[in-house]
Amino acid sequence: MSTRFRAAVRVTSALLVAGLAVAGCGGDDDNGGGSGTTSSNVKVADGFKIGLLLPESKTTRYETFDRPLIQARLGELCPKCEVLYQNADQDPAKQQSQAEAMLTQGIKVMILDAVDAKAAGAIVSNAQSQKVPVVAYDRLASGPVSFYVSYDNRRVGMVQGQALLDQLSANGQNPKRGDIVMINGSPTDPNAADFKAGAHSVLDGKVNIGNEFDTPDWSPDRAQQEMDQAITAIGRDRVIGVYAANDGMAGGAIASMKGAGFGTPLPPVTGQDAELAGIQRIVSGDQFMTVFKSIKPEADIAGQMAIDAATGQDFTAQSTTMRNNGTKDVASVLLEPVSVTKANIKDTVIKDGFYTAAQICAGAFAAPCASAGIS
Repeated sequence: MSTRFRAAVRVTSALLVAGLAVAGCGGDDDNGGGSGTTSSNVKVADGFKIGLLLPESKTTRYETFDRPLIQARLGELCPKCEVLYQNADQDPAKQQSQAEAMLTQGIKVMILDAVDAKAAGAIVSNAQSQKVPVVAYDRLASGPVSFYVSYDNRRVGMVQGQALLDQLSANGQNPKRGDIVMINGSPTDPNAADFKAGAHSVLDGKVNIGNEFDTPDWSPDRAQQEMDQAITAIGRDRVIGVYAANDGMAGGAIASMKGAGFGTPLPPVTGQDAELAGIQRIVSGDQFMTVFKSIKPEADIAGQMAIDAATGQDFTAQSTTMRNNGTKDVASVLLEPVSVTKANIKDTVIKDGFYTAAQICAGAFAAPCASAGIS
């Protein structure tokens, strides 16, 4: 990993010794952060089953990056362990059934990226009742979670909002000369609420928000429909920017604007996840920015948390902060997001090995890549 991204993955507060003491204990106290098992019961040398539950596949990151990186890290830390994997396809009931099946199969720890954070409380409580600790990955589920790793989600929204505001204000322009449209993420995803709050903390009072939507399932198709509605309500000539919470929805908003006959350049559109399609839209000028959250450090930390929780060890690999999930304060590692525009693609996603220039600049993107100095 590059020096820049070693700095970018720093956590947001110093080690809370008391919190870690709670987080590492192996007792049965539902209010504690412990594993629910002890090292005498579960040992790395013997191997054990680990459950990995991811929420959906519409966002390309989960199958392309998160799953293989988490599995690779678990294989390094526990060569004899067996990883049981399921994807819920954005269905909370399906995820609950998958979790129950894994518990029946004898997993000793669960890594859970919840479809619906509140509904997932039942999964976490059921696991806890069977002395199976749960590591919340990327989204903080409710219930007696042992550990949590993600990016600083409010900060993500702030980075997106600031990038949009700066672009709207470039060259002395008035950021209130028209309206922006806000296309937020799924209302069942607690991260989406944090992104939204972070963006509003930057944008409120400085721009006119002409229309705003919370988008079920983070659906790009739904985002396109919402943008269609906003253009009709506001008027094409009034739309000067779009806050889209992730790259998939940014693609939907861009398709809507192109369909409505917007000229070039399009109004600036934000995004998140540094999806390949999003990076290519940035190269071509259709999308203004995305947020890069390097998945490898997040996956590595989740793997270490899972092994430590299963074996009753304190997680001390990185300093933690505490995040309350409505049930308890959870020992958490929060990483720092990075803004990506055309100007720094080479120094971010390419330098960090997320994509190669050849991947980004394939086919129709060869010419705009050359113009941007990416080749």
